[in-house]
Amino acid sequence: MDKARFQSVDEYIKAQPAVARPGLKLLRQTINKAAPDAVEVISYNMPALKYNGMLLYYAAHTSHLGLYAMPGAIIAFREKIAKYVSSKATIQFPFGEPLPVKLISEIVKFRVEENLTRSKLKAKSAKPKAQAGKTKRITPNA
Repeated sequence: MDKARFQSVDEYIKAQPAVARPGLKLLRQTINKAAPDAVEVISYNMPALKYNGMLLYYAAHTSHLGLYAMPGAIIAFREKIAKYVSSKATIQFPFGEPLPVKLISEIVKFRVEENLTRSKLKAKSAKPKAQAGKTKRITPNA
């Protein structure tokens, strides 16, 4: 059986088991509130947000919700997420436990700043290319 290809976050949430939907809705609301200028997309067939590049992903699994917040956020919040199962770029929030809304909001805001900083550095390092074959004529002052 082929796996469904989702076209929207609403479609994704509706397709998930009943146990996952309330948490997904709260997670979505929390993320969108913390990053109001981010754009929701479906990427890798799961909800994601873009803001000056990919911001984060989230998804429902068999026993938890996964927040894919990128390695920098996992490192920065390692002490605050210690009670959750985590890996290089992911935090797992088990079903049946309240979502840590404040923590999620902090992580999202961190990711927004991380992307803004990276975007500014990228723009700063982009230097205009010299025109090939053109020489600048210097004329002496008379």
